[in-house]
Amino acid sequence: MKVVISADMEGTAGVTCWAETEPDKPDYPEFQALMTAEMTAACNGALDAGATEIIVKDAHHTGRNLLVDRLPAEVRIVRHWSGHPHSMMFAIDGDCAAAICTGYHDAAGTDSNPLAHSFAGRIMRLMINGALASEFTVNAITAASLGVPSAFLSGDAGICAAAEALVPGIVTLPVSRGFGPATSSLSPGCARERIREGVARALFDPGARHPASLAARWEVELEFANPVEAYRGSFFPGVDYPAPRRLRFARDDWFQVLRTLRFLW
Repeated sequence: MKVVISADMEGTAGVTCWAETEPDKPDYPEFQALMTAEMTAACNGALDAGATEIIVKDAHHTGRNLLVDRLPAEVRIVRHWSGHPHSMMFAIDGDCAAAICTGYHDAAGTDSNPLAHSFAGRIMRLMINGALASEFTVNAITAASLGVPSAFLSGDAGICAAAEALVPGIVTLPVSRGFGPATSSLSPGCARERIREGVARALFDPGARHPASLAARWEVELEFANPVEAYRGSFFPGVDYPAPRRLRFARDDWFQVLRTLRFLW
C-alpha cells in the first residue's frame, strides 16, 4: 500500500504565532521538531496499517522544514518547491491508496486558528464554486482528480470540521483551537499518539474512504489584500477582474484550475 503525506506546520499542536513557523526566528527549531514528530507519528500509523511505501511532501514555507534523519526508513521525502501545479501534493499519483495531511490550518477569512491563511498571505479569501476554500480544499480535490481519497487530517478544529464536510468518511484529529491570537491545544505527546492511532484506523479500512466530489465546472474567485496584486493577475488568459482586489475565472478541468492558480498567487 502506497500512501502520500502532505505535512504543514501552522496546525501542529502548540503552534500559536508566526515566529514559531519561520526558519529565521529563534523559536522555530522547537516547533520544527514538533512538526516532524507529528508527521512521523502519521508515518508510523500508516506502517501499522500495512503501508509499504510512504511519500512525504514537506509542504510548509520553504518546503525544507522536516528533520529528515528522524523519518522512518520506508519514507521517501520530497523537499522544496518544484513549481508543479500540484504544489503541496507534489509527487502524488493514481497509485496512491490514500492521502494524509498533518499540521493543516483553516482558510483565510476564518478565526479558528490565529495563523489561518490560504497559500499566500496576500490572499484574503479563496472561493471555489461559491464555497470558502482552504489549502486542504485544493489539495483534497487534487487527490480526488487522480482517484485518491483523503483519509486523514490533523490540524486546528476549524479545518477538521471543514474537511469532514468536504470529504465524507475522512478521519480527523483536531489538535488545537484558536481564540483570537491565542490557542488551546493538546499536548504534543498526546497529539502524536492520537495521530498514529487515527491514521492507522483510517487506513485499516480503505474502502470506507472516498475521494472528494468533483464538479463538472470550477468557478474560482480570489480576493487579495492589495489591489495591485489583483491588477497584475488580471492579465492572465481567461481571468476576469470584476472589482478592485478581486479576480475570477472558470475552468472545466481541475488541472487547469491549478495551473491558473499557480500563476496568480
